[in-house]
Amino acid sequence: MTLENQHPQPGVQLSLAPRLSTLTLLCALSVLPLNVFLPSLANIAQDFQADYALVSLSLAGYAIVAVALELIMGPLSDRFGRRPIVMVSLATFTVGSIGCAFASDIWTFLAFRLLQAAITSCYPISMAIIRDTAGREQTASRIGYAAMIWALAPMIGPALGGIVDETLGWRAIFWGLALAGIVMFALCWFELGETNKTRSGTIVQQFHAYPALFRAPRFWAYALCMGFSVGAVYAFLAGAPLVAAIFDVSSASLGFYIGSITAGFVFGSFLSGRYAGRYPLTSMMIVGRIVACAGPAICLVLFFADVRDVIALFGPCILVGVGNGLTMPSANAGALSVRPDLAGSAAGLAGAMTLAGGAALSSITGAVLTEGNATYALFSIMLFSTGFALLAAVLAALVEKRSSIPAT
Repeated sequence: MTLENQHPQPGVQLSLAPRLSTLTLLCALSVLPLNVFLPSLANIAQDFQADYALVSLSLAGYAIVAVALELIMGPLSDRFGRRPIVMVSLATFTVGSIGCAFASDIWTFLAFRLLQAAITSCYPISMAIIRDTAGREQTASRIGYAAMIWALAPMIGPALGGIVDETLGWRAIFWGLALAGIVMFALCWFELGETNKTRSGTIVQQFHAYPALFRAPRFWAYALCMGFSVGAVYAFLAGAPLVAAIFDVSSASLGFYIGSITAGFVFGSFLSGRYAGRYPLTSMMIVGRIVACAGPAICLVLFFADVRDVIALFGPCILVGVGNGLTMPSANAGALSVRPDLAGSAAGLAGAMTLAGGAALSSITGAVLTEGNATYALFSIMLFSTGFALLAAVLAALVEKRSSIPAT
């Protein structure tokens, strides 16, 4: 599946609209470095003779830089264009990967690890590129297909990293990431043309336009829907291990239950890719939220019906993943369409708000759950989060309907 090529520039054969497969690979690469090296943390700590807690900063620090970059790079892509930001991000990521592979001490490793975080900005920029080259509903469809691979990458990443670590050593993981960065840079260099045709005059003017998104009720409706949708998953990730311990569930089984939500998200994203272009964005969002709400609601009904089978209690949670897969592409497309001239800024801001929502729900879950209330409290928090996301989706539908009514 390709987007239409237009207006190649003299001297370099660039297509204005890249293939969807290119953007999908770019999205996958933007998330893979986050956890592909996790199986190697202990070996890295041993090689550098460093505390495990210090080495784990390579994960927390990376996440903090990633959030900051999403807030910055989105507006910069609205000012300077999508292509320069993608190319700089890929180059910085590649340098960071090579630096991690060569690092001789923990501090050098951590410094170059932070440089690797530049790749995370490629995801919101890819969403903005899709919005630049497609209509609202078609944007949701294409984001749905891209989200399938984006979701698979973190599932496959740790297993792949563990195999590479055992066979070639942990440094080979970062050499592999560097090679992926070089290949992606070359692919984007020859294929990725500039899609942003409404760039602002100055960077000051661009950042002054940022508050316009905060004043738009439509943007808040879409962004809150995204944040609370993801928050339900983060709540599950934070609370499921405690519930599993209460029911004496093995680590392997817990991993299966956690992975089932991601599998549901992949399936829901596939459905979005197939059907989102045929229906209004808010219709897809509301259907997705109803499906997601059904998951924890069924779990609570079974729990209060005195069902104590782990499969029966955890199984319906897959509906949260399916619902998110149906919701997120349309919500993302809606947020980017509020101000098409600020699509990059909207993508970065919505992404940061989504991460913040997930972190908040995760923290609340960790603070509330105890061994005495873990099961019903977890599903209640998930139901609250999915229900609030449903309200946001309904609000988005109402705001969209009001904005479509012509003034008299």
